[in-house]
Amino acid sequence: MAEEVLIVDDDTRLSAMLSDYLSANGFSVHRVADGAAGLAELSRRGPDIVVLDVMMPGIDGFETCRRMRAVSDVPILMLTAKGDETDRIVGLEIGADDYLPKPFNPRELLARLRAILRRRNAGSGAPARLLRFGRLEIDPGSRTVRIDGQEKGLTSYQFDILVTLAESAGRILSREQLMDMVRGEELDAFDRSIDVHISRIRAAIEADPRHPRRIVTVRGSGYVFARYQDDER
Repeated sequence: MAEEVLIVDDDTRLSAMLSDYLSANGFSVHRVADGAAGLAELSRRGPDIVVLDVMMPGIDGFETCRRMRAVSDVPILMLTAKGDETDRIVGLEIGADDYLPKPFNPRELLARLRAILRRRNAGSGAPARLLRFGRLEIDPGSRTVRIDGQEKGLTSYQFDILVTLAESAGRILSREQLMDMVRGEELDAFDRSIDVHISRIRAAIEADPRHPRRIVTVRGSGYVFARYQDDER
């Protein structure tokens, strides 16, 4: 069965072009022109992934993303203005999985959608090993994170970053290595989206996100997932 993409964009010409392109590449596509309609379709259709534009009349993409994330963990790829780093950071902070600046090559959008869905579906095969670190429990099979049994909300991309760090506990990973391991592509030298995702992960799992003890920054090198003696209990 074809995976369904919901496109939320008031640029009808662009969304029609994307609809034709993605349909030709095996997706089932539905498109709407504003945030309110996007929220309604999310509830009605339950798409596999959402492509969401930032600049829309009425409910903009940021608010639409917030409302979607409040009711669903559906992967969201946001379309942002070219070169506007602020839009990208805000989108990631409110729960988007990835972003793509306009104008873009449809092939890149297709590749990013497939990468997000591939990560999302990675747990559907053989059961993955449960990762336990003291109070922290990471379940790659169900793609859930719990602290003392309480589930914590992370986007699909943030979950994959956490798993990658946890599976390499004690090893310093650079930003470039994390991007390559998680998304399968090299990180641009000026891309700091990993830092935003790390901040959101810390907010979910650290007792004091401003002074993290689990995911530690190694200045000039990257990040390391720290183990503790209590982890073995």
